[in-house]
Amino acid sequence: MYSTGHSIRGILKILSFSASVVLSSYICRMQFKQVIGQHTLKKELPELMKENRLAHAILFLGKEGSGALSLALAFAQYIVCERASPKNPPQQGASLFGDLTPAPVPEVSGEADSCGTCPSCVKAAAFAHPDIHFSYPVVTKKSGTPPISTDYITEWREFLRGYPYGNAYDWLQFIGAENKQGNITAQECNDIIKKLNLKSFESEYKVLIMWLPEYLGNEGNKLLKLIEEPPPNTVFLFVAENESQILATILSRVQLIKVPLLEDRDIEMALTENNHTTQETAARIAAVSQGNYHTALQMVQHADEDWQELLRDWLNAIMKTGPIAQSKWVDEVSKLGREKQKQFLQYFNHLLQLALKMQVLENAGEGYPEKDRDFAGRFNKITGMEQQEAIITELDNAAYYIERNANSKMLFMALTIKIYHIIKDKIVFLNE
Repeated sequence: MYSTGHSIRGILKILSFSASVVLSSYICRMQFKQVIGQHTLKKELPELMKENRLAHAILFLGKEGSGALSLALAFAQYIVCERASPKNPPQQGASLFGDLTPAPVPEVSGEADSCGTCPSCVKAAAFAHPDIHFSYPVVTKKSGTPPISTDYITEWREFLRGYPYGNAYDWLQFIGAENKQGNITAQECNDIIKKLNLKSFESEYKVLIMWLPEYLGNEGNKLLKLIEEPPPNTVFLFVAENESQILATILSRVQLIKVPLLEDRDIEMALTENNHTTQETAARIAAVSQGNYHTALQMVQHADEDWQELLRDWLNAIMKTGPIAQSKWVDEVSKLGREKQKQFLQYFNHLLQLALKMQVLENAGEGYPEKDRDFAGRFNKITGMEQQEAIITELDNAAYYIERNANSKMLFMALTIKIYHIIKDKIVFLNE
């Protein structure tokens, strides 16, 4: 577990530096073609503009790693693109008689996209367009001064360039928040109201992208009038992961767009093309990452880890060698750090889901690594479906508490005891 935010911050800054050495290396990052998967949404979003159905407040709701933020960024660039806007027909150059001829709207695999080259796209891709505003969780930068997003705009641009599929934890560690709780404050709401009531600088539209409105408390009600009756051509793009944590007053005023988890093939392709991961490793990670590209990127860093050996040692300690071996195993796994612990639990979860499939579907193991199929088959000999489902539930709960900085020794010891009773005594624990 990171003792401070410096380790991950250093890694992310290295990533962002490599992405920003040459402007052209990230100039098109905000186009739809740069968004992983989500082919249906990438086709439907431009149609909202073309058919004049663009709502003034949209909520992109998608789980971590689905690319909801990347979609919102690409859509914002499309909205301000000088060639893509239906009210600003693109011009290509002088004809024989000196008038301008229309230039074709760029498309990606038959789907409309921003051009990526006009002045608005260049600024949007650098996250510096004067009519695209950002709001996100922050912590106090100057003692006694309520924090607002613009305090961290330089860090935000670096973060997006280097880690567009990052999560809230990554972001807060990137800005050195350590154990502080990020917030979108009342002062931030006042700043949003002020910005959006000004005239646009260059584009026909003004766009606000608010990432993680879950961090917006009751002070978010300050925005209700602006959301309900915004100035002309003002668009709110909210990007959230947990619908239940968003103010109901805001939810009732937005058009909901659900962003599904990524397909395995899209994650595999992104890993091989963007990260130069080998085909075999990419396929294995895609199968385990459960549609979460953030998880997939984390797993690439530890692709050589032998999670199955660690899992085998754990199950042997649980079922055979007893408390001393269990305590030793818990001590070892508690040293791994939070991200590796989560990956290990996800790997076990993946094997259990494979075991379940193999019980009910013929040839369910096709496409999975041989050692995964073998392990799942062996596990099916000692557990039934109800037991496997119960263990999956416990693993999900454990991952949830790891994310919230639970004591790893206590957590894995409790999980060890629960799994023992689930397997040996066929006890299913009820969750409150």
